[in-house]
Amino acid sequence: MAKTGNKGKNKGSDEANSQPSGADAELARSFDINNPVLPPAIADHALTSGGFPYDSELKKKPYGDELTELQLELLKLQSHIQQQGQRFIALFEGRDASGKGSCIRRFMERLNSRHARSVALSKPNEEERGQWYFQRYVRHFPTAGDMVLFDRSWYNRAGVERVMNFCTPEQTEKFLRDVPDFEALIVRDGFAFFKFYLIIGREMQLVRFHERRHNPFKRWKITDVDLAAIDKWDDYTRAQNEIFARTSSEVAPWIIVRANDQRRARLETIRWVLFHSDYPDKDAKAVGTPDPKIISVRA
Repeated sequence: MAKTGNKGKNKGSDEANSQPSGADAELARSFDINNPVLPPAIADHALTSGGFPYDSELKKKPYGDELTELQLELLKLQSHIQQQGQRFIALFEGRDASGKGSCIRRFMERLNSRHARSVALSKPNEEERGQWYFQRYVRHFPTAGDMVLFDRSWYNRAGVERVMNFCTPEQTEKFLRDVPDFEALIVRDGFAFFKFYLIIGREMQLVRFHERRHNPFKRWKITDVDLAAIDKWDDYTRAQNEIFARTSSEVAPWIIVRANDQRRARLETIRWVLFHSDYPDKDAKAVGTPDPKIISVRA
């Protein structure tokens, strides 16, 4: 078990670039989230962990320039959605510390907040636990002309809730059985619907957890669920793989985003939406083409 105050071993491995068991055990032994010094073996391999295809982060200047152009295009798209009375939903899933919130913030940064909002629900209260599972999410769906971005979504049932034993196996199975029909109904009813799943390597997750623990401006982000996730890498991998296998459909496919480099992840999720949307005065050059090394439809 990775050290969070207790001793033990973590036998997890990265799903995209599995390490030999000996190296994996050594990685776990070397990490102590309470130690302000991050082991070089973790820090040096974080960016390329999980098979990430680039060995350096996108520089700040080209990132900022490109983000501005894409955000201008997003404003055009939002205007079109308002004028046509369309309804837009995008949900962002992924492991803890994969960068879901930061992607959503860049989407939202320059949009008209009267017609675009993010939704990040806390754990259900007693009343909500007695409702149809999807009910508390549906009440946040957009009306005509609006955009809603979910920071985590109904997939909590097959991810966090499943791994942390917050729901029963029967509840998970029922969810996995029902969600394709639920999402097909969303699409048939005319919603623009995007499902993004952010993938990070194990070392990158450890680096981000470590920063949350020791950066005073980010300590509020670290939770008991985060700490538990350090030692449940394999459990989350199994849950993730079943989510992909059973809930990626032709009408509602998973869009996989390699998110070790947060700047690239932010640009490519925005670019994906713009590239796959029709709206007046679209600047195809500014939008560009999604980078297949970073973002792609789950096969």
